[in-house]
Amino acid sequence: MASKPRIKVPKSASAGEVITIKTLISHEMESGQRKDKDGNPIPRQIINKFTCTFEGQMVFQCDLDPAISANPYFEFNAKVPASGTFKFTWLDDDGSVYEAEAPIEVK
Repeated sequence: MASKPRIKVPKSASAGEVITIKTLISHEMESGQRKDKDGNPIPRQIINKFTCTFEGQMVFQCDLDPAISANPYFEFNAKVPASGTFKFTWLDDDGSVYEAEAPIEVK
């Protein structure tokens, strides 16, 4: 249901610099409140959790509810202590896990 996540992380930063990270994943985020053309409820299927880690340390996490619109977009700041890799994870109600990574070099 979801496509490849899109992420935007600077390629480099100074040690201790605060950077802005942007993520977007294409997903219908079906709330479970609508009905199909025959009047049957459409089952809920949403991205219910998003996490971002840097070299194994939690940077940002949130739980999502059915009120979140389709194609969830997140923008947040992180302080970069050293070169490493950010790992992004989206968890879907159906058990699917979508992951992406982005390296950053500290100069």
